[in-house]
Amino acid sequence: MKRPILGSLLLSSTDPERLRTWYAAALDPEENTDVNEYRVLKFGDFHLLIDTRADVADKNPEPGRVILNFDVADARAIATRMENAGVSWLAQLEDRDGSLFATAIDPDGNYVQIIQLSEAHRAAM
Repeated sequence: MKRPILGSLLLSSTDPERLRTWYAAALDPEENTDVNEYRVLKFGDFHLLIDTRADVADKNPEPGRVILNFDVADARAIATRMENAGVSWLAQLEDRDGSLFATAIDPDGNYVQIIQLSEAHRAAM
């Protein structure tokens, strides 16, 4: 039996178009399309679906509950790209034993982390 694969995440918003615009500007997805009512951003094999729902608030009241982690090749360049998109930082880019980490806050208050792992950290995984 084939094991399950996590292939997408549905991110709901009261303003899905604003959220899509921010993610596209900040993180440059491979694809930025519409599928039915969903805004679909493709990052590698993973799809971020953005939609609207009546049961969500304008801002996420518990942003630490789910953190979107983006593995990046050049964290400094992505951090600059995010700053150009008007990012708010929870934690600015920092070096942690050779790996680079930063945590941004998207327009809905969700936490978005960029991670550039060092070769040593990758080998340890």
